Amino acid sequence: MQSPSMSALDWTIVFLYFVLIGFLAWWYGRKQKDSIDYFLAGRNAGFVAIGASIFTSNIGSEHIVGLAGQGASTGMAMAHWELHAWILILLAGFFVPFYYKSGVQTIPEFLERRFSARARTILSVVSLVAYVFTKVSVTVYAGAIVFQALLPDTFGSPENAFWVGAFTTVVITGIYTVFGGMRAIMATATPQAVIILFGAAVITYMGLTRLSDGAGMIAGWNELVAQAKANKEAFALWRPLSDPDFPWLGVLIASPIIGIWYWCTDQYIVQRTLSAKDLATARRGALFGGLLKVWPVLIFLVPGMIGWALHQKGAIQLPMKVVDGVATLDGDTVFPTLVTTLLPAGIRGLIVACLLAALMSSLASLFNSSASLFTVDIYEKLRPGRSERHLLTVGRIATTVVVILGILWIPVMKVISGGGLYQYLQSVQGYLAPPIAAVFLLGLFWSRINARGAVWALGGGFILGMIKLTCQAFFGTGNGKIANPAFLAAIGDLNFLYATGLLFLISIVLLIVGSLTSPPPPRENVEGLTYASIRAIAGEEIKQSWDTGNKILATTILVLVIGIYLYFSFWLG
Repeated sequence: MQSPSMSALDWTIVFLYFVLIGFLAWWYGRKQKDSIDYFLAGRNAGFVAIGASIFTSNIGSEHIVGLAGQGASTGMAMAHWELHAWILILLAGFFVPFYYKSGVQTIPEFLERRFSARARTILSVVSLVAYVFTKVSVTVYAGAIVFQALLPDTFGSPENAFWVGAFTTVVITGIYTVFGGMRAIMATATPQAVIILFGAAVITYMGLTRLSDGAGMIAGWNELVAQAKANKEAFALWRPLSDPDFPWLGVLIASPIIGIWYWCTDQYIVQRTLSAKDLATARRGALFGGLLKVWPVLIFLVPGMIGWALHQKGAIQLPMKVVDGVATLDGDTVFPTLVTTLLPAGIRGLIVACLLAALMSSLASLFNSSASLFTVDIYEKLRPGRSERHLLTVGRIATTVVVILGILWIPVMKVISGGGLYQYLQSVQGYLAPPIAAVFLLGLFWSRINARGAVWALGGGFILGMIKLTCQAFFGTGNGKIANPAFLAAIGDLNFLYATGLLFLISIVLLIVGSLTSPPPPRENVEGLTYASIRAIAGEEIKQSWDTGNKILATTILVLVIGIYLYFSFWLG
């Protein structure tokens, strides 16, 4: 067994990589001074660029760290969330034609035009809360985990290395962003993705080879399957209803709700399709993104399982953690540990540099998004007519507050995320997604849904979701949580998959009751803002844009997803 180590060559490459990034930040920042520059791409992107952008927007290094961790700790249980490629067929088939032809440029804009300004404000508040509980805390946590794996004893203890890494990630990214780093991030996003994919492929190859004692990848895969069969309950794709974490019924209920919210209604994903030169290209770009989305199960989840198998065999040593008084594998350390133990010097440094740069890019994007969200959708509506300098200051303050709250949430997150970073991420998204998914699904396809129903669903669903998250953080029967009163402990312990489904059902009821107990929406809130009205206006163009190429792509995605499901449904016998 060996401990993770970084050579002088690796650190040299890390240093040179960031020198290059810093140069690009200066180069791109010296001319472009206006934030409008970000939006000048226009509707002329090709489907490959759109699909690749969708994929790289989804796959960040915090995603890689968490997904590999889930592979090591829960096997294929979280693969359902990574097989959401089929939901991108829904995006291409139903949502893209609507977004493209309605003229709506942003998701908050749709809510304001379709319902009311109050609905837009609620979505903005929910988004800021989501930044605190998911994007900030998860991104900083993932960066800290990488530091902890790379420099476990440099600062006295692994715990000290974790917090030094957390604060270093935030501070360096803040400086980086101020000096024009956002433009450098845009210029380097695709090369970073290529390098990380290359590193994941090399880790898979070398891990399987090490697992087979040099006999090759096929022998290594057979060894992995044999080890997983001996621990079938922990590595199966489908779990019985008695499973406390991933009952199959809960997975079937919650996974599509989170997927539809994320892939079909999130501005970060949807805006990529709006940059297409025509509707057929926009739909093909979404489908190409779906084709790329098929592979994370094989290139990120499987390496996590390989890391677990190598640990069981004694070929590498992975850190442990204590959950409910029981020592268990710390899955979130698997990917950085595999990088430092399996990859050769030089490539190891390059992958580490990419991981850190990708973490910084995610955080820098968050800095920009949270500032814009608060100033444009909330503050400017409360205090109209303020100067640009004033709004810029307010945005920076808002970003600072969001980041501080995210860091303060990390200790609580570590308690909640006993099952791993990726499981924590999906559970919190499961409490935020249901009301948004309900409002969009019914609002797009049922013209009777009105502003009161949308506000009831968004507001009520958000409050109930926060109650569930608060109870889960502090109340329950294990991990040092508060056991009384019993009903709060029961809410805290309620499986997050069933809680997601329950929140979705309640949101639909609030949406329908609120809408039917008030007058129908005015004509201007429906015309061109529902799927039926868009088809009435541009039905022939929508039909023609679903051409042979798009049909082939959609069929290919379905075949691949079904094939992966069939193999891993029976891979353990």
